[in-house]
Amino acid sequence: MIIRHLDQALTSHFAKYSEVLVLLGARQVGKTTILKRIFPDAHYLVVDNEPIKNALERYDPIAYKQLLNTGSGIVVLDEIHRLSDPGRAAKIFFDQLPEYKLIVTGSSAFNIKNKASESLAGRKIDYHLYPLSLSEYLVQNGLENSLSFRPIEALFKGEKTGEIFRPYDHKAVFNNILIYGLYPAMQSHPSDYVYLINLIDSVVFKDLVDLSLLENKSAALSLLKLLAYQVGSLVNYAELASKLSIGAKTVKRYIELFEQSFIIFTIKPYSSRKRDEIAKMPKVYFYDVGLRNALINNFESIENRGDAGQLFENFVISEFLKYNNYGNFGYSFNYWRTKSGSEVDLVLSKSGYETIAVEVKSKSQRINQAFISRYPESRIAVISKDNYWV
Repeated sequence: MIIRHLDQALTSHFAKYSEVLVLLGARQVGKTTILKRIFPDAHYLVVDNEPIKNALERYDPIAYKQLLNTGSGIVVLDEIHRLSDPGRAAKIFFDQLPEYKLIVTGSSAFNIKNKASESLAGRKIDYHLYPLSLSEYLVQNGLENSLSFRPIEALFKGEKTGEIFRPYDHKAVFNNILIYGLYPAMQSHPSDYVYLINLIDSVVFKDLVDLSLLENKSAALSLLKLLAYQVGSLVNYAELASKLSIGAKTVKRYIELFEQSFIIFTIKPYSSRKRDEIAKMPKVYFYDVGLRNALINNFESIENRGDAGQLFENFVISEFLKYNNYGNFGYSFNYWRTKSGSEVDLVLSKSGYETIAVEVKSKSQRINQAFISRYPESRIAVISKDNYWV
């Protein structure tokens, strides 16, 4: 059964809003698939099609109307980022063709290119689609019956976790995901490392190269590989620049482009500005651990890896980010570290709510009390393989 966390939000969008539905996400995460399932009768204009692209590039409402049939009141501009000015095209639909409800899909370039966000200011509602969550994976493979937001809900509620019976080998499923990730296509290409390696060009670099945003693709790839090796570590721009023999400003810009491409995300330090707290350097994680493993060409089993702890930390934090977004929980994500080395992997904070410090461990371990000593109004929890999905 194909089902995603965003199904309900997308299905009910036009009942709540007149604004443009903007669906963003990396290539191959299933944007077109989910829309065709939810809006099967919509009129799809695929910008990959050259005649359609040429007509849309005229930025003329009369030309746009000639592209449409009258059988559907919903129009989908698929891969709108391929237009020279995607925001302008969407604005014309919204302002001058109000009889049509508009959906647009885009990868990184939609927000990078020609100030699309500014063109649609006040006219759009953004939704982000990520690689599958663990819950989506389990339901789509018939291993569980319904989607859930655990363990993040249990964490927010302070619920105790315990072992439960599962009619499937949860450990084997989990370890496979830590190696091959959760891109939807891996459902039909299970454990296919060749497919993942080929994703690097098609997912990571296609938009950035097409837009001529990378002056040095070789250096950009090397930078992304370095980031893959140091998942969960502090990002030192000067150190990375020295290793790659490029400028620190270029390193920072490339990392920002990778973030806008939905390949990596960074989390910043949590600090009350005490003198001994790290207050500047971010940490970097990948939205999908399978793509991360492809970048370093390492598909060894989890039992034989020296980076198993890094993989698990990356997986948990990316999962929490998906659930926080899909569930509209509204928590901010940070890490905490002092210059002497005391550290918490993830700090979840929200105005008016208890701050939660999360330590991610491969196995249950003693809790580091340093954060609680400094922030006694907070709560600390340990997430391990033993309690993650129970």
